[in-house]
Amino acid sequence: MTSFVHGRHRYLIPVDEGRTADGLGRARTYDWPASAVEVTRAQAQEEDVDVVVLQRPHELDHLASEWLGGRTPGADVPAVYLEHNAPQGRIADMRHVAAGRPGLTVAHVTYFNDLFWDCGDTPTRVIEHGVVDPGPRYTGELARTVVVINDAVRRGRVTGTDLLTRFRRVVPVDLFGMGSAALGGWDVSQAVLHREMACRRVYVHPVRWTSLGLSLIEAMHIGMPVVALATTEVHEAVPPEAGVVSNRVEVLETALQRLIADPDEARARGAAARMAALERFGLERFLTDWDSLLGEVAA
Repeated sequence: MTSFVHGRHRYLIPVDEGRTADGLGRARTYDWPASAVEVTRAQAQEEDVDVVVLQRPHELDHLASEWLGGRTPGADVPAVYLEHNAPQGRIADMRHVAAGRPGLTVAHVTYFNDLFWDCGDTPTRVIEHGVVDPGPRYTGELARTVVVINDAVRRGRVTGTDLLTRFRRVVPVDLFGMGSAALGGWDVSQAVLHREMACRRVYVHPVRWTSLGLSLIEAMHIGMPVVALATTEVHEAVPPEAGVVSNRVEVLETALQRLIADPDEARARGAAARMAALERFGLERFLTDWDSLLGEVAA
């Protein structure tokens, strides 16, 4: 959303009295432009909306219509369902909630997700992540690795939380993310997170099964070398010169030890990571892709 609201449009952000999950309003830990405007339910019902972007099943089922004064997404208001997540469960059961729903387009954030989700005859589009460039901030002065996982305890094996114990046997590992305090980690603002990431030598991405993590892309933008599991879309996103990608944990352990011990190699691979991230996950490309889709849907 931080990247999305940096476009050239006016973005209506639902807000309710308690700033609940259905009305969080503007982000309070990220820098959003003034064009991201908070609207109450009463205000939203009076707005002339060009496109509604849905992100959760109950938004499609009833919530968006309630906020829009009874207007139905896909029928009365052009609509895009933005799917952030990789599907869970058996391949044969991975039918998307928007499958077969007339008037909708599903936007996936990775080609892997587009391949695995069954959206039936609902049109799909892949718009890969784009991030606001934090700049080439890498120093790597601390001979430590950094991992960023939100809800690491709850998500467990999905995010590779169990692998941290194994990695810590060979290198120091610092954990950041929401809910990480229970594991000795830190939950900090984005600005602080980028600063803390940049001074550590290697970024580790132990995620087994999820969409391509924004923290991975941000680490590459910062100029960090990457050591990651070769799952979902990672092998496409991280070129060989930017780090080491493998599903053999011993290969990852060896790479971590080597990069910790060799700041020059770490810096060179980090520079390659930044070049790759700017080319593939830059904000301009991201917003151009979204402008194209929004224009098509609105028309």
